[in-house]
Amino acid sequence: MRTLRFGRMDIAKGNLILVNPLHPFRGDMSKDCLVSVRPNTTHILLERQAAKMLAEVTAFLGCEHQIVPVSGYRTMREQQTIYADSLHEHGEDFTRKYVAIPGCSEHQTGLAIDLAENKDDIDFIRPDFPYTGIWGRFREFSIQYGFTERYPAGREQITHIAHEPWHFRYVGYPHSQMMKERALTLEEYTDYLKQYPYRGAHLRFKRNKRDFEIFYVPVQRDHETIIEISDGVPYQVSGNNEDGIVVTLWRDR
Repeated sequence: MRTLRFGRMDIAKGNLILVNPLHPFRGDMSKDCLVSVRPNTTHILLERQAAKMLAEVTAFLGCEHQIVPVSGYRTMREQQTIYADSLHEHGEDFTRKYVAIPGCSEHQTGLAIDLAENKDDIDFIRPDFPYTGIWGRFREFSIQYGFTERYPAGREQITHIAHEPWHFRYVGYPHSQMMKERALTLEEYTDYLKQYPYRGAHLRFKRNKRDFEIFYVPVQRDHETIIEISDGVPYQVSGNNEDGIVVTLWRDR
């Protein structure tokens, strides 16, 4: 058996961290973990794996010229500037709908990307990203590469952000697939996984010739949490930025 150990700081790390006004980003993005999303947009950065998957789905669809990156990783200072500028230009109501409070923005994680239809006039805050054509195909196929449309219509009371068709969040596969099939936001998915604790029935399913197993591990803030998994089984772990860890195992069929 393989032993995994988790502490309080691990809760704020990983692809599944929930970041919103109720769950501020408590991690720290190292510059070593960030890369440019494209050679010609070196100022737009993403976490390394997220950038790799974005490049792969873009290449698969051949949409480099139709879809362009608008905004990726942001520092706290950059988010503060964007928020202040939006307040000044658009007012409080607009800003609360479309710009996350500094410290509570997914862009600070390096896991979120705003994309746009490539045209002459692109709005930085609300870029156009249609549901038809190549943009709709990207929305469909990006799920297989670990991305989810983070702020869907009708879920504003849950996400605390208005509908944003252009904003995509990397959560990794198979979580992106599970969220799509169950029509769950990241807030809802975080709660959903708590139905499958380490010491209980795990979430098991088959996709893309793999058997997946997912479970939730509550982490105590005052001492180390220890679990065991089978030797030789590939796995990933991620905090939820709330109260625990999500462990994902898979086996090729």
